[in-house]
Amino acid sequence: MPSSALALVILAGFLHAVWNIAAKKAGGDSRFAAFTGLLGLAIWAPVGLWFGWDVVPGWGATEWAFVVASGFLHVLYYVTLLRGYRKADLTVVYPLARGSGPLLSSMVAIVLLGEQITMLGVAGIFAVVAGVFFIAGGPALFRAAHDPARKAGIRTGMAYGLLTGVFIASYTVVDGYAVKVIAMSPILLDYFANAVRVLFLLPSMLRDRAVAAEHWRAQWKYAVVVAVISPIGYVLVLFAMQVAPLSHVAPAREVSMLFAALIGGQLLGEGDRLPRIAGAAFIAFGVMALALG
Repeated sequence: MPSSALALVILAGFLHAVWNIAAKKAGGDSRFAAFTGLLGLAIWAPVGLWFGWDVVPGWGATEWAFVVASGFLHVLYYVTLLRGYRKADLTVVYPLARGSGPLLSSMVAIVLLGEQITMLGVAGIFAVVAGVFFIAGGPALFRAAHDPARKAGIRTGMAYGLLTGVFIASYTVVDGYAVKVIAMSPILLDYFANAVRVLFLLPSMLRDRAVAAEHWRAQWKYAVVVAVISPIGYVLVLFAMQVAPLSHVAPAREVSMLFAALIGGQLLGEGDRLPRIAGAAFIAFGVMALALG
């Protein structure tokens, strides 16, 4: 991977962790996703107009199909992620979500497509498994076996994290193809896919306007943070995909787990920080090894 692409991915990983922590602190649902989408459309409208004025009129059915597919998959990802944050700890949900996407992609390629895997790749699989163990609490899992509430919380976080990972793998493939093969602008793909996301999310916000207004008053500061930071982080990743293999960029994004495990544990006061940081490191090594092996 070129050093320029790696630098983009590392910066994007930090930004990704920051906005996920803001989303966790907001404790929002699909209405929060709608708030961030609407704010994103407004804040980044000048950029969208500047880059899209001469380009978007030339888009055909293929480009718009990828925009709609990207927007839809991102909605599923974001709503699932937010629900996971309401039900479980960020330091369980986030690393599993970020680590399982590349792992699932690699496993599908090995099992269904007959791709070969080296010993480094096998080591990566074992590292991810070890990371899952530590993220879920490590040795505390044995103690949790005698605490039904704690055990249920861990299982819930793992379920939402893995489901989110499925959607991450899906939108990564769709968006990567769009910017690499179809040569769509990363900025325009993300901006107009966000418009699609808003269309899907608006009904949830308008269904009960009084409740939505109450949520807005409590969450608008976090929504602004997400609306500003999230597009920057993801556009950086899309630019990296244009100059480096997708199979390298997607796993490299998992450096965000290290930031999230460290910052999230400190700011949110979630317990078992050391095992979860160790787990994030294992998963980060594992997905990188899978990409290289």
